[in-house]
Parts: sequence; structure tokens; C-alpha cells
Amino acid sequence: MGDHPHAVAYRATVSAFNEGDADAFAAQLADDIVWHTVGGGETIHGAAAVAESMSGLANLDFNIELHDVVANGDHLVGLVTASVTAGDQSITYRTAEIMHVNDDGKVSERWSFADDSAAVAAFFAALG
Repeated sequence: MGDHPHAVAYRATVSAFNEGDADAFAAQLADDIVWHTVGGGETIHGAAAVAESMSGLANLDFNIELHDVVANGDHLVGLVTASVTAGDQSITYRTAEIMHVNDDGKVSERWSFADDSAAVAAFFAALG
């Protein structure tokens, strides 16, 4: 038996993100998405606001290594290792990306939990 369609879409989205394809990434988000940042920090409402919050990532060397993804009709969980470099600063961290998927197959809510949420938040906050 093959992957659930939501898992297939998530794998493609991770690949698109790694290739810098912001449009393919954005296409997987519901317009009214609720995006919870790592560790329960800021909550962002709406696909346009998520895109704006990620606009600074274009200048970073950002890579997502997908370890596994599990999905059903309502949810998906991606287990990933993220590596980010900004100039001479870098961080590598593991996360569980938990997402609710709506009836259109788009992510309508996302939570992310890292192995060291404080370090991840501090790294991105230092970038400005």
C-alpha cells in the first residue's frame, strides 16, 4: 500500500521548500490557515501572513531533511531535521510538524515542536 495522498503532498511540499519554490509551498496552505510557530510562540493567521513571515527565509541557507511522514484524511505528522545557516550563524534541530488538513487537501492548521524550542526561537529572533 502506498502513501496517503496527504503524505505525498507533504513530501512534495518539503521538496519544493528545499528548492526555494515559495509558490508550490504556498499552494498547500489554506487561505485561512492558523500557523503556530515552533514551541507555541507566535500564532500567524492567514496564508498571506505566513508568506510574509517567511519572506526573510529567502536569504538563508535552509534545508529540511524529512525522516518520515504519517497521514490520514484529517492530519499529517512530518518528522524532520532542519538545518539553517545565516552568515556565520547556524542551527540544526529536529521537529515534529503536526498539521490539520481540510477537505480540499490544504493545510488549515500547523503546530511545530522542536527538540530545543528556546534555541530555535532565539536563533530566528537574532536574525531580526
